[in-house]
Amino acid sequence: MSLLEVKNLVTEFKTEDGWVRAVRGVSFEIKPGETVGIVGESGCGKSVTARSIMRLIPVPPGNIASGEVLLEGEDLLKMSENDIRKVRGNHISMIFQDPMTSLNPVLRIGFQLEEALKLHQTHLSAQERYNVALDMMKRVKIPSPEQRIREYPHQLSGGMRQRVMIAMALACRPKLLLADEPTTALDVTVQAQILNLMKELQEEIGTAIMLITHDLGVVADVCDRILVMYLGQIVEAGTAKEVFSRPQHPYTISLMKSIPKIRGKRVPGERLDTIRGMVPSLHKIPKGCSFAERCDFAQEKCREHQPELNWHSDTAAERCFFPQGTH
Repeated sequence: MSLLEVKNLVTEFKTEDGWVRAVRGVSFEIKPGETVGIVGESGCGKSVTARSIMRLIPVPPGNIASGEVLLEGEDLLKMSENDIRKVRGNHISMIFQDPMTSLNPVLRIGFQLEEALKLHQTHLSAQERYNVALDMMKRVKIPSPEQRIREYPHQLSGGMRQRVMIAMALACRPKLLLADEPTTALDVTVQAQILNLMKELQEEIGTAIMLITHDLGVVADVCDRILVMYLGQIVEAGTAKEVFSRPQHPYTISLMKSIPKIRGKRVPGERLDTIRGMVPSLHKIPKGCSFAERCDFAQEKCREHQPELNWHSDTAAERCFFPQGTH
């Protein structure tokens, strides 16, 4: 049974030039204890999808136009504001992209850690909440936790602030964690520590993770399944092994080719592979395949007709008239 099912999710925003759809009919599921990675270029709808699941789209200008978000069979989009607040931070939590802007600069770390416990774990006393917060600080391996819990966000390094965000997200032992580029702006060694920490806590608590990133190396290391997004749609899905060993959609293939390689002989003057062109504007979505103008395999059919997401198995699918197997 799936923990989370997203069905035909559509999220739009009102702009000066009219309504634009940032998420266009996205569907996927996450099973208990599973790690699913969502990858794609900036602006493809990854973060908007996560915020839509959490019901954190600002209204106005945003609007979740249609779809279902089922957490253990219950549609989050149909819940009242009071009911969804009981779910956020308790059953489903999110690590936001920039920990410095996500933490309140005028409140101590301990107060912010205890806030979710005070809201959702009402049976705990003040001392018990402090003990849980301190224990989470220790679990995320923050040095001198007794001192750090009394400090303010600006007194912590970027890596420690990110660890605090993970501790806050996992304090109530949620069933699902949405991690929006949790290692952005961190150096490589701290990135590795954060990812290892998330895996350790996942094994300990059993939390499912939806990991949003543009780093394919991170995805290969930690994810069970991968969803590739482009211009608000899922264009390929599969297990990590399927996507990395046999990518089907031309966009996925282009992403793989653009990864710098450290092995093999380097030819002097050789340039890195890039994806030509730019992501189309949401105001001017192409008539046919969204990737057609940048695709090396596009044909006339691709420019005239919109391909459907074609499922080959429970895990593998691509949105393409001419997938890699036919080239």
